Amino acid sequence: MTVLPLLDAAPAPAPSRPRPAVQRLLQGDGANLIAFTFSPGQDLPDHRAAHPITVQCVEGELDFTCGDETVRLAPGVVVHLREHVTHRVDCPSDAPARNILLLSMLTGERHA
Repeated sequence: MTVLPLLDAAPAPAPSRPRPAVQRLLQGDGANLIAFTFSPGQDLPDHRAAHPITVQCVEGELDFTCGDETVRLAPGVVVHLREHVTHRVDCPSDAPARNILLLSMLTGERHA
């Protein structure tokens, strides 16, 4: 069993940068967990993941866009995407100072 104190383990905001702060929290069997901390106005422009993913905002609020659809991520909302689907994440300018996204990359890999 692995226990992660997510809110404590997430990276500190970096408001002077155009991109969010990022920290890999776990590289484990079947999944990698990565925390992103966004400040208002930061974004992750269009990109794709090599594996299926789930994303959830565990603190604050973020906008997740896939194709023509944008979903407001807030605590309690989870999005799942299959691999190689183009998507982006934006932090609204009126969002709180700290907005934490948890990315679960579903790799299916086994580690010794």
